[in-house]
Amino acid sequence: MAPTVEIGQKGEMLAAEHLVRKGYKLISLNWRYKHKEIDILAYDQHTLVVVEVKLRSSSEYGEPSEFVTLKKQRFLVEAAEAYLETLSTAPEVRFDIVSIVGHSGNFLIDHIEDAFNPS
Repeated sequence: MAPTVEIGQKGEMLAAEHLVRKGYKLISLNWRYKHKEIDILAYDQHTLVVVEVKLRSSSEYGEPSEFVTLKKQRFLVEAAEAYLETLSTAPEVRFDIVSIVGHSGNFLIDHIEDAFNPS
């Protein structure tokens, strides 16, 4: 497996564990719609949370969350709309970012709730 894939999977695992500790109910990891992917789908009470995970070994070049570009945000919104079409009722939706900095078991996790608005 490519190192970047392994790093991404590590970040998603750390983020998922963090969300579960906060009481979120995980729905799906790596949900795909065409060529778009949602890292984590979860529920925070009755709100569907679309989570983008960013892991970097350091914040020397910026916080990981700063790398969620407008293009990536649009992709997440499109994928979330496709996911909502699979549901019988449409819940409230929120877009979060889990930003992780560190390596070798020493990670700092920053969960940014309502990180961006789809409009």
